[in-house]
Amino acid sequence: MNVPLLDVRRQNLPLEAELDEAFRRVLHSGRFILGPEVDRFESAAAEIAGAKHAIGVSSGTDAILVALMALGIGRGDEVICPAFTFFATAGCVTRVGARPVFADSEAESFNLDPDSIEPLITQRTKAIIPVHLYGQPAEMDPILEIARRHGIAVIEDTAQAFSAAYGGQPVGALGDFGTVSFYPSKNLGALGEAGLLVTNRDDLARTARLLRDHGASPKYFHSMVGGNFRIDALQAALLAAKLPHLAEYTAARQNNMREYNRALAGLPGRDTVELILPAVLPDRTHIANQYTLRARRGKRWNWSESPRDALGRWLREHGIGSEVYYPVPLHAQKCFEMYGPQPSLPVAETLANEVISLPIFPELSAEERRAVVDAIFEFVFSAAGLTPGDRMAPSTERA
Repeated sequence: MNVPLLDVRRQNLPLEAELDEAFRRVLHSGRFILGPEVDRFESAAAEIAGAKHAIGVSSGTDAILVALMALGIGRGDEVICPAFTFFATAGCVTRVGARPVFADSEAESFNLDPDSIEPLITQRTKAIIPVHLYGQPAEMDPILEIARRHGIAVIEDTAQAFSAAYGGQPVGALGDFGTVSFYPSKNLGALGEAGLLVTNRDDLARTARLLRDHGASPKYFHSMVGGNFRIDALQAALLAAKLPHLAEYTAARQNNMREYNRALAGLPGRDTVELILPAVLPDRTHIANQYTLRARRGKRWNWSESPRDALGRWLREHGIGSEVYYPVPLHAQKCFEMYGPQPSLPVAETLANEVISLPIFPELSAEERRAVVDAIFEFVFSAAGLTPGDRMAPSTERA
């Protein structure tokens, strides 16, 4: 059985009538840039984020860029961010003229390690950007405490964690800014590019709204240099149609994660290859944007490929979609060589060599999930040299 990593049609096509109605409403309104559709979506999104303000923007990347600009971060400044994350986090820091300073990650959560932050702080440090990677919130209490003590800002990169919670509070509004992506693969996916900024600070919200529209208020009167970071009215209307289903989508992802963890918990052959399952840490809500394993070499591993690469090849050969998020940590990327030699970040480097993500989208069927589990069991059996008689319960009992 072929199992895709993601199939957005399964989510969007059942909503075709609602999405068509949203399109027709925007078409007949003639208001394609900002306007009431954007206002309505921003109000609904702010409520989910537990934030006073939500500002729709053109993408999750532009949300980070606007946040940095609104905080006045630029040439000569430094911003601490994890090395193990998507490129946009650090790329935006460089785009405003500041320098990304890379911190290591926690092996269990994949997120920024709070213990790695304070040694990196200098007089030039203006912000920390924790990323709530794969849908699990970072350890925010110590990060916020460090930031308060040093008088620096916190921008939460919530691209993969819209509606996740830490300590019972939605992430994104815990720091000065939260940035959200509505890329189609996210828990709430647009039909194109779209993003969001959230904040509880009135001053930052005012500045962000100015910056997203060329710094103009009123029109043609520019108090600052901004850009065209506006969200389309059509994307706002389409997202508003999908927003009531967000909890349902997230619950299905979380169920898939639980079922994977249950089915894969009894894998044999750990002296050959160990698959480390994702953990859900206490006092936080993991929204399961990705289901990410770590494939670790055992003492009896004798294949020429790394366990992660071998597993990825095996899954492809068996028609199972997978992806590596992310194969090269940011401090090792060629574009950041201009900052000179980087220190070793052992956890980030290890994660980049071991992680692989499996299909977890909400519409994944139980049969497809069993096919994924079967393929992984077959991989482990093959790598460990186990015979059919050594195999555990049939797939119908595993997932």
